Amino acid sequence: MGLVRAVSVRDGGAALPRGFWTAVRVWLEKPQVANRRLCGAAIEAEGTVALGEGGEESPSFAAVRGSEEQGERVAPAGAAELGQLWREVCTQLSPGHGNLPSPLTPWAGPDPRAELRAELRAVLRTLLPRSSPAGPPAPPMKELAVQDVYNGTVTFLPLEKNSEGKYEIKKCNIYQIQLVYIKDEEWSISVVAPFPEDWFSDGIAYPKLAWLGSELLSKVAKWSVEQKPSEFKSTLSLISVAKYSKVYQDLKGKYKEMVKVWPEVTDPEKFVYEDVAIATYLLILWEEERKEKGLTKKQSFVDLGCGNGLLVHILNNEGHSGRGIDVRRRKIWDMYGPETHLEESAIVPGDTHLFPDTDWLIGNHSDELTPWIPVIAARSSYSCRYFVLPCCFFDFYGKYSRRQSKKTQYREYLDFVGQVGFICGFNVEEDCLRIPSTKRVSFIGKSRTYPPTEHALIDKQITLYINNRQTCAVVVCDRKVACNHKDHSDDVCKEAGSELPKNETETAGTIWMPGFQPREKVEQIRNCASLPRDFVDDVVLSVANLLLNATPQKSCYDMNDGNTNTWNQGESLSLKEVAEHLNKETLKRLKSEYGGLQTLLKNNHQVFEVLNGRVHIRDWRKEKPSRKTKPEVKRRLSAEAFKTRLCWFFSHHPDGCSLPSESCPYAHGTEELRQSQKIKKKKHI
Repeated sequence: MGLVRAVSVRDGGAALPRGFWTAVRVWLEKPQVANRRLCGAAIEAEGTVALGEGGEESPSFAAVRGSEEQGERVAPAGAAELGQLWREVCTQLSPGHGNLPSPLTPWAGPDPRAELRAELRAVLRTLLPRSSPAGPPAPPMKELAVQDVYNGTVTFLPLEKNSEGKYEIKKCNIYQIQLVYIKDEEWSISVVAPFPEDWFSDGIAYPKLAWLGSELLSKVAKWSVEQKPSEFKSTLSLISVAKYSKVYQDLKGKYKEMVKVWPEVTDPEKFVYEDVAIATYLLILWEEERKEKGLTKKQSFVDLGCGNGLLVHILNNEGHSGRGIDVRRRKIWDMYGPETHLEESAIVPGDTHLFPDTDWLIGNHSDELTPWIPVIAARSSYSCRYFVLPCCFFDFYGKYSRRQSKKTQYREYLDFVGQVGFICGFNVEEDCLRIPSTKRVSFIGKSRTYPPTEHALIDKQITLYINNRQTCAVVVCDRKVACNHKDHSDDVCKEAGSELPKNETETAGTIWMPGFQPREKVEQIRNCASLPRDFVDDVVLSVANLLLNATPQKSCYDMNDGNTNTWNQGESLSLKEVAEHLNKETLKRLKSEYGGLQTLLKNNHQVFEVLNGRVHIRDWRKEKPSRKTKPEVKRRLSAEAFKTRLCWFFSHHPDGCSLPSESCPYAHGTEELRQSQKIKKKKHI
C-alpha cells in the first residue's frame, strides 16, 4: 500500500549513490525534460534545515544559493523566507514517524536519538506550466522538496495558499523517491505515495501516479547511472526561467501570425519561433543589465548577418533601437514596414565596419562573421558588448579546420569562439538557449577583463592572434570559460613574437584580414536543383536504362491480382559502376554540385532508391502504406501533392507503371494531372 513502483538498477561504474542525487537535481531544476507539459522550474530558495523537537529550524540555517559544484545561479529568495516556510510545514506534519505519514521513509538519522539532529536540505521550487493552444497556461505551482541524504530519499510536498495567504501542504499529492542498496552492484529506486487513493491529477504539474511510476521513475533510474557529463551548460542558466516563460508566451502570441504569411522557402514554424525565443532571451538579458547598471534607456544593437530580419523586427517593436545588416535582401523584409531597420550590405571586417555608438552586436547564425563579432565589438568601443550564437563552422579566413579528435566538432568550435572572446578581453559567459535547433549554445560578452588604458595592448593581442590562426600557429586553450585572458595573451606573444611584420601591421589599419570573403549576394543552389530539366531527365533516363538492361528481365510477383507477371525491376549497381557509364562532360557537370550523382538520383526518388551506396529502381508495390497515425500536417501535404506530377514509369518504363492508376500517387497521363496547391498558396500570399 503506497508503493507506486520500484525498479532495480545495476551500477557497474560506481555511480551510485552520487548519481541518484544528480538525477534528483535534474528533476528539480529541469522537470520539462521528463514532463513535457512544463516549460521549466524556478528554484526560489534552498538551504540546510534541521528536524528538531517541535519542528524547529537549525540555528545554522544555510544562506540560500545554488550549488557551486554545478555552477547554478544564486537563488533570488533569502534564508528567512525558507526558514519561515519550513516552520509552517513542520507544524502541519504529524510529529511521529519522523514527521512523515507511513509508508514514507521517515526523516531520521542512524539511531533513534538522531531525529533530534537530523540534517536535511530543503529546496523550494515553482513549477511553470506550458501554455495551451486552447487558452492561457495553468497557474504556477509551488513545491517543497526535502532531501534526506542519509536515508537516500527526497520527499515532495506540494504547497497551496489558503485564504490567509499562508502555505498549506496538499497532503493527497505528497510523494517520495527512494534509493535503497540491495547487494553487490544492485540498487532499488522506487516512488512511494502515502495516499494513492486520494491522488489528484491535473495532467500538468500533477501527472497521474502511473506516470510517476513509469515515465519519471525510468528517467531517474537512467540518469542515476549515466557517467557521461554534459558538454554544455544548463539551458537558460543566466536568466530567470519564470520570466522567460512569461515573456516567450507573450511574444509567441504577438508574432504567431508570421507563420501564416511567411514568403521564404524556409520552414516558417522553426524560424519564427526560434527568433521569438532568441528575442525573449535578449530582452530579459538586457532588462537585467539595465537593473544592474541603473539604466533607463533601452540598449541599442546591430544584428550582423541578420538573414530574414525577424529578430531585428521583434527587438525594434519591443522598443530597442537598432538595425540589421545582411549581404542579401530577403522577400520578407518588405512585410515589416519602415519601423524595422534593415540594410543590404556586405560586411568586411575592418575599420570601416565599426559601431562605436552601439551597445550590443548580435551574431545569430552569422556564418563567416561568427569569430569576427567579438573582434568587431572589442574594437568598436570599450562599452560595446556582444551576443553570438554559432552555427556553421568558420574561422577568420574560411572554413574551420578541426585540430582535436577528443572533442566533438561542435564542442571544439564552441571552444574556439569562446577563446576569441577571451583574446578580445571579454569576460565570456556561455549559455544554452531553448530553441528548435541542434546548435543552441550562445556566448555573451558583457564586461571586460582589462581597464580602458590597456586598449592598445589588447588590440595588438587580437591582431597577433588573428594572424596566428591564419598561419596555423594554434594557441591551445582549455575549454573552461573561467580562464584568464592574460594567459592567452602571453601564449600568443610567445607563439608569434612581440612584433607584427611591417606589411601586416599596415594592412591591419584598414581591412583586418586581406582575402576575407563574405558570402555571395546571390545564393548559389548547388544541390542539383538548379540544373536544367532536360539535363536531369537525360541522366535519369540513362541510369534507368543502364539498370534495366544490366541483367535479363526479372519475374516479379504482382501484388495487385496475385498473378505472376513480368515487370522488369532491373539490377542494382554501385554508384561507382553507374558513374563509369556516364560521359565525362556529364560527370564534370555533376561534380560541380554538392553531392553530385548521388544527390541527383536521390532527388529523383520517384524513380530511384539509393541504399548503402547502391542504386535500385524503385518498385512502388513494395512501398509501405502510409500509417493512419501520420501527423495531420503530413497527411494534408500528401493529399495536396497527389497526381500533381506525371508518373515516370507510365511514360518511360518498358512495362509501364507497376501500380494501377488509382493506386499510383503520380498521374498516368496529362488528363489526370491536378494543379499544385503550392501555386495557389503563393498566388494567395
